[in-house]
Amino acid sequence: MKKGGLTPNLKLTVPRDEVSFAKFLTESGTFMDGDLLVNRDGVRVVSQSEVEVPPPIQPTDNQLSLADVDTIKVIGKGSGGIVQLVRHKWTGQFFALKDIIMVIQEFELQPFSEPFLEANCAGLVIQMNIEESSRKLIAQELKINQSSQCPSIVVCYQSFYDNGTISIILEYMDGGSLADFLKKVKTIPEPYLAAICKQVLKGLLYLHHEKHIIHRDLKPSNLLINHRGEVKITDFGVSAILESTSGQANTFLGTYNYMSPERITGGKYSYKSDIWSFGLVLLECATGRFPYIPEEGDVWTNFFELMDCIVSQPPPSAPSDQFTPEFCSFISACVKKDAKDRQSAHQLLMHPFVSMYDDLDVDLSTYFTNVGSPLATFSIP
Repeated sequence: MKKGGLTPNLKLTVPRDEVSFAKFLTESGTFMDGDLLVNRDGVRVVSQSEVEVPPPIQPTDNQLSLADVDTIKVIGKGSGGIVQLVRHKWTGQFFALKDIIMVIQEFELQPFSEPFLEANCAGLVIQMNIEESSRKLIAQELKINQSSQCPSIVVCYQSFYDNGTISIILEYMDGGSLADFLKKVKTIPEPYLAAICKQVLKGLLYLHHEKHIIHRDLKPSNLLINHRGEVKITDFGVSAILESTSGQANTFLGTYNYMSPERITGGKYSYKSDIWSFGLVLLECATGRFPYIPEEGDVWTNFFELMDCIVSQPPPSAPSDQFTPEFCSFISACVKKDAKDRQSAHQLLMHPFVSMYDDLDVDLSTYFTNVGSPLATFSIP
């Protein structure tokens, strides 16, 4: 493989020494960013006329509150923090609780130790400084969660801000993630992949064409499953909202493993960067390993070499002696090096592979349930 073909382009951002908290926190304890308001009563996106003097957020009769849920157990842990399973006191319904801890220090941000996380955090903990870029990402995630209503998107029931913590109550997907599922089954047969594919593409179609959102971090751990056979997209922490279906972005956020070539090289990109990521995810599910294989060892130890491989080498393909022509064609349509040549989510939904097993009794519910027990533990990227 060609070495050094990709020049690393990294940027270190250091918080300014002095920041006015009044820019994003009101005296009454409401977190605000533009038209987004979040406090202990919930979240609200106000109209342009309300931004100057926004009305107070009031709790509604059917709204969840943090006082209504009991913590059951930690269901995910990673370098970013933890996620907890919670249960509604009155209905017994399960939810996933994600907490974003805002670390507000004017001069220095110290990393938390593992004991601190376990003792103090009841959710996914993200160390967040008060730089505008960080606040914008958090606010954008809340807005996307608040506005997204699609069967293929994980439901957000409510969000709160109180005492330095943003808490998000999410739909609990009891099968965990596709990443966890792959650890158990190693590979997923084509008929089940087609059923999974159809659901994810519907979610991407909704994000791209109705909400004008690029997910930017599509990977197996961000596709969650449940015992009903549902597959849903989650985690909009680095997503981008574009002004139109033809809009483009040029920021470098997300997991580099599944990042499209145009994003790695720092060029402009759009919705089809998600299609590239999905193609890699689907191929990984089919073969049981990440599509880009290092020259030595089983995993990449140098991410610059991986990114150079993605940019300079031909795209991966499904082995024609192991898979149907329809599946091979579908993967090829997703991972064209030139984004203009990739098919959109709408086009891919009409691809022959997506519907070729419709006549079979493909039961994702039974497939998911037989492999793992309910209340499964899922991981955090």
